[in-house]
Formats: sequence, structure tokens, C-alpha cells
Amino acid sequence: MKAYLIRRLMLIVPSFIGISLITFIMLQLMPGNPVMLRLQKLQGTMGAGTVSPELIEQTKKLYGLDKPVWQQYALWLGRMCTLDFGTSFKDRRPVRDKILEAVPVTLQINIISIFLIYLFSVPIGVYSATHQRTWGDAATTFVLFLLYSLPSFWVAMLLIYFLGSGHPFSWFPIYGLNSLEFERMTWGQFLADRMWHLVLPVFCLTYGSLAEISQFSRSGMIDVIRQDYIRTARAYGFSEKIVIFKYAMRNSLIPIITLLATLLPALIGGSVIIENIFSIPGMGRLSFEAVLSRDYPTVMGILTFSAFLTLLGLILSDILYALTDPRIKFE
Repeated sequence: MKAYLIRRLMLIVPSFIGISLITFIMLQLMPGNPVMLRLQKLQGTMGAGTVSPELIEQTKKLYGLDKPVWQQYALWLGRMCTLDFGTSFKDRRPVRDKILEAVPVTLQINIISIFLIYLFSVPIGVYSATHQRTWGDAATTFVLFLLYSLPSFWVAMLLIYFLGSGHPFSWFPIYGLNSLEFERMTWGQFLADRMWHLVLPVFCLTYGSLAEISQFSRSGMIDVIRQDYIRTARAYGFSEKIVIFKYAMRNSLIPIITLLATLLPALIGGSVIIENIFSIPGMGRLSFEAVLSRDYPTVMGILTFSAFLTLLGLILSDILYALTDPRIKFE
């Protein structure tokens, strides 16, 4: 296992360089550029016709865009070795600070969401698999497919309209993470207020994945309960509960456990749509604003962070798969 881990960790380096290089080139090919965007704003404040060619060159030099693309990438890669993501074009703040401010917010939402997904999806999948071709299985499958087909932005808008805007209810807040008077709250009141604000965003992030993981759980359990050793256990006279929860459950969970590692990038990356709809200052909203403002260092920092987590998640997925299934070898 040690040799396997070393080989996989060494593969991260060329994979990471390849991903970052492609991402850097794609950003350079995007329409528009930050220099002209900044100068257009400057022109709006100073009046038309005040932007000279010298100012354009000075702005390019300020952002380091006067150098060839390969040199820009080499400089960026060198800074990355010291975990320096550069300075934001938008507000001149270190990108690392902006990411570190947004990550805790996104983690709060996604950890709660993933916990709820696994809390409910496994029992739903097991029930549906052990009650095949019954009304309960049909109703469960129908509801799961219905939830899976509903776009999250559409559900978010419906929830805001019906449950947050006073038409007809105003049960949940629809903006931000805290009430305006949160600084005067006690710790318990602050926590309750934060959870109250997270109800609608967490629901929108949860229901789609809940349906998907439930179907994985159902199909995994169906495959397991058709195995010979399950029929043998029933032939020995074990009760159905012991057969399902002692012999079938563990093997049916293998695909779901491995999926948990692949959720790592999403856990940190956040949801662009939901965070923007509910005005949550997380990684999704930061990504959206960085792309709109052509803030290349911030976009590169976020995509690099996500790429590294994806590679790390794939390794964790392989390790979890081998640990849960003894038939898998680390070779």
C-alpha cells in the first residue's frame, strides 16, 4: 500500500501541471481582457477619450500582462510552489486570503448537505431494494426521479417566492448567512440564526444528490441481495434483518463510500448558482464574480485549488475502494 500511495502521489505533479497549463491557456483565450475592462471603468470616471496608449501599457505592466504567455505561466507556477496565488485584478487583495475567507462558508453549507444526503439516501435505497415491485418502491422511485429532474435554480426561486417573500409565507430568510443584528446575539442565538438562514440553500443543494445517491444505494443493494451467499444465508434460516443489515449492507455500500471521496472538490468548490441566488459569500459566488470581472489570478487560484482536490479525491476513492473490498489489491 505504501508503494502504491507513493506512485499515486507522484502522479499528482505532472497531472497538476497539465491541468493548470490547460486552464491557463483557456483563460488567455477567453474573450475580453482585464486591462480593457479596468480602462473602460476608468474611462467612465474620467470621461471619454482620456485613456492613452501609455496608460494601456502601464496597466498591462501593473498586472504583469506585458510579458509573453509562457513567461506569465512560468511566473505563476513559481509562485504556486510557495502557495502564493497572486494578487486579485479586481481589488488588489491576495487571492489566497479571498479563498480562505470563502472556503469556511462553503464548507458549512456542503458538510450539512452531504451529511443529510447520506443520512437519508442509504435507508431509502435499502428500503426500495428490499421492497421491489411494491407500491412503496414505485412511489419512492417516482419521487426520487422527480426530485432529480428539478433544476436547483428553479426550486430555489420557487422557495424564495413561496416561503421567503411573504407570498404567502415568510418563514425563512432569503439573503445572506445572518440577520442584521447578529453581532448582539448570544452564541446560541447566533447558531440558531445561522441554521435558520441555511435551511433553503441546504435544501436546494441536497435534494438532487439525495435522489442520485439513493438510486446508487438501491442498485448496489439489489446486486448484492441476488448473490449466492445471500441465498445461502437465508437457507441457513437467518432472519431477513440479519441477512440485510449484517451480510448485504457492507458490500452494497462500497460504491457509495467511494463516491464520498469524489465529492471532495464539490465540498470545497461550492455551488455557483445557489450561492449567488441566496447571496452567500462562498466559493461559488467568488468564482462567479471572478469570471465576470476577468480576474485571472482569482480564477486560476480557484481552479487550481479544485484540480488539486479532484486529484486528491480520486486517490482517496481508490484507497477507500480497496479498504472496503478485500478483493481489490494495491497494485
